[in-house]
Amino acid sequence: AYAQNGHGKLALELFQQMQLKDMEPNRITFVSIINACASLAALAEAKESHATIVDTGFEYDIIVGTALVNAYGNCGRLDDARCVFDKICQQDVVLWNTLIAAYSQN
Repeated sequence: AYAQNGHGKLALELFQQMQLKDMEPNRITFVSIINACASLAALAEAKESHATIVDTGFEYDIIVGTALVNAYGNCGRLDDARCVFDKICQQDVVLWNTLIAAYSQN
């Protein structure tokens, strides 16, 4: 809820607290955190979250991947956005639109 309502920094802080309590993040957690990173153009946090996503096996999830493409696009990292895009096997129109938007904004 915080990430969706313009409180990205607080969302990232809550995610850190969640990790300290050994709670396992899921797809929704990652999408929310990546969207918080995108809204803040927080590249370091996006890359850190991306590493956690890879470690937990959500790297190829289309919904998480779409959020990552968006975040990297917002941070001006088109190579990273394209790399995530290329790793997703079942690309849909939302993912394609997200990549197109990233390129059009940079």
